[in-house]
Amino acid sequence: MPASPEPIREIAGLGPADLTDDILTATQPLVLRGLAGSWPMVRAALENDRAGLDYLRRHYQDATVGAMLGGADAGGRFFYNDSVDGFNFQPVHAKLTGVLEEIENKLALDPAPTIYVGSTTIDTCLPGFREYNDLDLGGRDALASIWIGNRTRIAAHYDLPDNVAVVAAGRRRFTLFPPDQLQNLYVGPIDFTPAGQAISMVDFHRPDFEKFPKFAEALHHAQSAELGPGDAIFIPSMWWHHIEALSPFNVLVNYWWRQSPDYMDTPTNALMAAFLTMRDLPPAQRKAWQEIFRHYIFEADTETAAHIPAHARGVLSPLTADGARALRGHLLKKLNR
Repeated sequence: MPASPEPIREIAGLGPADLTDDILTATQPLVLRGLAGSWPMVRAALENDRAGLDYLRRHYQDATVGAMLGGADAGGRFFYNDSVDGFNFQPVHAKLTGVLEEIENKLALDPAPTIYVGSTTIDTCLPGFREYNDLDLGGRDALASIWIGNRTRIAAHYDLPDNVAVVAAGRRRFTLFPPDQLQNLYVGPIDFTPAGQAISMVDFHRPDFEKFPKFAEALHHAQSAELGPGDAIFIPSMWWHHIEALSPFNVLVNYWWRQSPDYMDTPTNALMAAFLTMRDLPPAQRKAWQEIFRHYIFEADTETAAHIPAHARGVLSPLTADGARALRGHLLKKLNR
């Protein structure tokens, strides 16, 4: 019998200005019950779905958004098609007011065709929204995005930034896995994805344990929570998360930020370069490169280059904005040879 996820640790009683560095730099997920309960958006959504929809309309100023449309037979799951050479949804660009009207017209349908506006910058599509509905992240330069839809399922994936996600309308179930569960989640293509991030191929509603037997082990390490309007969750960098919207109208507001300088590139670039340069080397050579990366990257410390004069350390010196620029230019020349 597969294990059931453990509950995510919770804190209650905090408000939008009460987020501490201990919370925002944690390495374990945390549910923040009622964190945004004072938001006008949350209060409108608690009144009823149409009041929540109307609140969004009041802040809208003619922006076009990207949306995904799926058939009712998909069960809300945005995924690949059967042959994994396309997807089971149609991407469209539309006025947000049109998307909201489509959601409103289908509130009573179950199942309903799936409608989803994903990761749209709030200040672009809903100017003024954050004046009344926002969190104090202690000066962090976070990207604030909004996600709007009906009953949807987003496959398990990871994000590089740390993330606080606020349920502003509806209910959502979050199921999280620590980074070391990668091998048990049966992740699909890295460079051909539904929305930018590689995803688990397991259908969490109907997991096929014959096809994906190691997913049973992943469930032993899973954590889960169901959140309602005003609740929030902190998702640490690189944690896998599956998100299911449970209501006919759902709004999620999330804040992404990195604990590293802006001049640092995404490590995904290093992974893609490793496919090009290392993955198909003979085993003994891969083992040698594993030791090089351990020494210079994963276990690097002040002793790594201490035997080299400071002026001669080059890329072994601490990275700066100027150093990052120079290194990026060097790599581009190498790759474009």
